[in-house]
Amino acid sequence: MLSNIKDKNKVVGTKQAKRFLIKDSVNLLYIAEDADKKITTDLLEEANKKSVEVVFIKSMKELGEACGIDVRAATVAILK
Repeated sequence: MLSNIKDKNKVVGTKQAKRFLIKDSVNLLYIAEDADKKITTDLLEEANKKSVEVVFIKSMKELGEACGIDVRAATVAILK
């Protein structure tokens, strides 16, 4: 599932993901399990409100690498 994330239309980061969730433009949301819960709680609640599927990934490092970026990522939203 993570192997093709690099090629998807996506936004990386909690602020961007939340912005697109509010616009109803997110198809799937990835959240790193080791991300700060203070940061991801609101995002998770918004995803639940919008009935967006959420997939938890083991680490921020793994999620960042899957996106093809050189930094860790707490969240990635796959856009519609």
